[in-house]
Amino acid sequence: MTGPGELSLVSGADVEAAAELLADVVRHTPLWHSRGLADLVGGPVWLKCENLQRTGSFKIRGAYTRISRLTDAERARGVVAASAGNHAQGVALAARLLGAKATVFMPETAPLPKVAATRAYGAEIVLHGQSLTEALVAASEHAERTGAVFIHPFEHPDVIAGQGTVGLEILDQCPDVATVVVSAGGGGLLGGVAAAVKDRRPDVRVVAVQAEGAAAFPDSLAAGRPVALPAMSTMADGIAVASPGELTLALCAELVDEVRTVTEEDLSRALLFCLERAKLVVEPAGVAAVAAVLADPSAFPPPVVAIISGGNIDPVLLLKVVQHGMAAAGRYLSLRLRVPDRPGSLAAVLAELAAVGANVLEVEHERTDTQLHIGEVEVSVVLETRGPDHAAEVAAALTRAGFPVISG
Repeated sequence: MTGPGELSLVSGADVEAAAELLADVVRHTPLWHSRGLADLVGGPVWLKCENLQRTGSFKIRGAYTRISRLTDAERARGVVAASAGNHAQGVALAARLLGAKATVFMPETAPLPKVAATRAYGAEIVLHGQSLTEALVAASEHAERTGAVFIHPFEHPDVIAGQGTVGLEILDQCPDVATVVVSAGGGGLLGGVAAAVKDRRPDVRVVAVQAEGAAAFPDSLAAGRPVALPAMSTMADGIAVASPGELTLALCAELVDEVRTVTEEDLSRALLFCLERAKLVVEPAGVAAVAAVLADPSAFPPPVVAIISGGNIDPVLLLKVVQHGMAAAGRYLSLRLRVPDRPGSLAAVLAELAAVGANVLEVEHERTDTQLHIGEVEVSVVLETRGPDHAAEVAAALTRAGFPVISG
């Protein structure tokens, strides 16, 4: 079919052909029911676990489809790609399986585990620039200079068709699905899934989710053409793409019902939710669909399938995001209170906190503030609580004990 500008859009038949090609290459990842999300939505919610795919994300689907359709002469020249990590690993593994040399340009800020994994699949790594945009330019220049075939992360029909096989699996695994929620960066997964789903089930609602600090689709859709963001800021590096492509934008305009954005706090809460409730390790970009459902559950008619698109997370970032998610969920509480500067005062405060089940993480004293009276000391505490209700209970207990909270 064709869309705006007479672009030839990826069709359901294209995705079906890619599925046949990938039958013995990719895993048919599981669909796991989430009772926690189902309780919020008021109907079944399923998680499509592409974090359990080979290389830890859906990217192997598109990369293998693209490289397998090159001629022998093209594969002999090698392939080149640019990626913050997941596409890099997909290209590296696909190239190895198909006997092609792979060179991958990655931003200098790419997570170290993703760099190491890509190298382990046999690719030559070139770290270049501070963003995926700079790495893409360098990779394109390398292709022109050497004759290597550039494997775009999203803007190619074969890549989109390969990614769309996720949508076919969803339809097979959840035949009564009403809403499919997809994280979106450049739109390869989004376009492919929408093409597959709408071809078989035009009634299914397809919702795209972008990080608020890297949401290129809304402005591009409004303008009717790809519009590059001047800057991006998000922990979700896997979907931090400054602009969709012409093809992915056309697919979104034609087939996607809604584009939503999520905040960094939403992403943190969703990552923590997946760890605690679903027992799944997911990267910030991979959890965007879950974040949207958590943030506004009434917006998604069930049965819902939320695609978890990747699980390649740097352990250092995981620690930071978990802590951020704990704070966003009201599980961390910071308090300042003034107590008499005499022996036993701090012990009394700690006893009150223990009595209400608050776990003390940090304690600081301040005696030199000019607003303190003689004989007073300010105590700052960081606590771990069971949530907002428990946090309010803690503050109330301290006030009743004669230690009024002066700020949180």
